Amino acid sequence: MGTTYKNVFKQGAISSAFIAESIAKHQSKTGIGAHNIFLGQVRADVVDDKKVAAIEYTAYEDMANKKFHEIREATFEKFNLSCMHIYHSLGAVKSGEICLFVFVSSPRRKEVFKALEYVVEAIKADVPVFGKEIFEDASSQWKVNS
Repeated sequence: MGTTYKNVFKQGAISSAFIAESIAKHQSKTGIGAHNIFLGQVRADVVDDKKVAAIEYTAYEDMANKKFHEIREATFEKFNLSCMHIYHSLGAVKSGEICLFVFVSSPRRKEVFKALEYVVEAIKADVPVFGKEIFEDASSQWKVNS
């Protein structure tokens, strides 16, 4: 039987209330001296004179959750972190809404800066999550990450 990994996916956009609750939960952890947060937001890019209205996210969920787990483990080995949380959207996320929430905590501030950049770059490079750009005219195309 295969290993099950934490499911990082949330249906739809990640709300500001969810982000605020996550931050509030850490105020009782008094060994933490620093937090750093990355929020990925859907841009209203213009592609071939058409404006992006939303991105529809899909993923090979089992494979993606395994990869998120591997990135998490590698980050804890590399940096002195107290905790880390990663959430990624599935389904439609409108432009202006949050689709990726990464939250790292450490006793020291320098660790959270380095760790957060490492995590976000690893996610973008290695996790099988795919976005289909949905344009205002309802046409669509697969997004190319830059």
